[in-house]
Amino acid sequence: MITIDQIKKLREETNISISECKKALEEARGNFEKAKEILIKQGKKIAEKKVKREVGCGIIDCYVHPNKKVGVMLELRSETDFVAKSNNFCNLAHEICLQIAAMNPEENSSLMSQPWIKDESKTIQDLINEQIAKLGENITVKRFIRFEL
Repeated sequence: MITIDQIKKLREETNISISECKKALEEARGNFEKAKEILIKQGKKIAEKKVKREVGCGIIDCYVHPNKKVGVMLELRSETDFVAKSNNFCNLAHEICLQIAAMNPEENSSLMSQPWIKDESKTIQDLINEQIAKLGENITVKRFIRFEL
């Protein structure tokens, strides 16, 4: 039997809808870790379907390291302004800026395959795919630049 507390915990950890969390827990027969894996796989499938959709909106975010010797500017695109203005999208942009500052990727393809500095079990593409699944829109890194003294 799946409990409300299990659903709530999975929802808090993944930000996926309550109904999807419940379905994943049911499919995993209450196994929390397996349910998370199911949601990750579903997120990848959703992202694959949305990848061809036009991304005409977005934001430019920037980050300057506290030492004032490294800075990043990032153009992150979404399909609508509604998503571009959301906290999840803005947080994603910030996380990608931190990644670029720390890891100095040369281009988009190398950035996407890098392990995320906060959780090496995920790549930056995985991080973006999770947000695509949560927000329901295609998201792409259009371009970025890293400055260093």
